[in-house]
Amino acid sequence: MFTGTARFDVLLPGDSRTLKIKRGYVRPLVAALRKFEVAAAEVGAQDRYGRTEIGVAVVSADIGHIGEVLDSCERVLAARPEIELLSVHRKLYGDTDWQ
Repeated sequence: MFTGTARFDVLLPGDSRTLKIKRGYVRPLVAALRKFEVAAAEVGAQDRYGRTEIGVAVVSADIGHIGEVLDSCERVLAARPEIELLSVHRKLYGDTDWQ
């Protein structure tokens, strides 16, 4: 069994100066990622306007599948014209990492 995680640092549009507007951008991003059957949530920068960090986790018996899913998640966010994807940090965990 393998687990993969990705943390996406996202710059939101300049009009996201309130939490309500920020949520209006973050919710559709998280929903788009969940279509890949991953766990996705806003995991950082909750108190910063104009920025967010979105975390994704996926579990699979095939490490190649994890890479494909995380690549797809990254492409979905990178293709969104209203945001700028600043960085992506990935980690892969195998059976030996849990002991």
